[in-house]
Amino acid sequence: MNSQSKEWEGTPYPEMIRDLPEIDVALEGVRGWLLQGQNRQVVFFDIEPVGVVPPHSHCAQWGLVVDGEMKLTIEEETRIYRKGDWYYIPEGAVHSATFLTLVHVIDVFEDPQRYTAKKA
Repeated sequence: MNSQSKEWEGTPYPEMIRDLPEIDVALEGVRGWLLQGQNRQVVFFDIEPVGVVPPHSHCAQWGLVVDGEMKLTIEEETRIYRKGDWYYIPEGAVHSATFLTLVHVIDVFEDPQRYTAKKA
């Protein structure tokens, strides 16, 4: 796995995912590749230990931790999530996150307009 990670620029995602459009995101240390559907979006995230993402809310979101460790607070309930853990954030639920290590997550967003692709 380590040789693959080096080959894939430190991400667990293969070229077939890294060839997807990157998302336009303002947070330094956050990178994501967008798989766009008619009614949903899937984003394959690489998130460095950037500190705290402040409380916010948006459309419903389901996620799976591929690797790493993060602290996620959903509606005042805080839990540490690690490889193999999944989470669900209902629409409008206030949530925040702290990325404790380099984290790789796959998130599905109910809103097909949640993220846009970077302009070339």
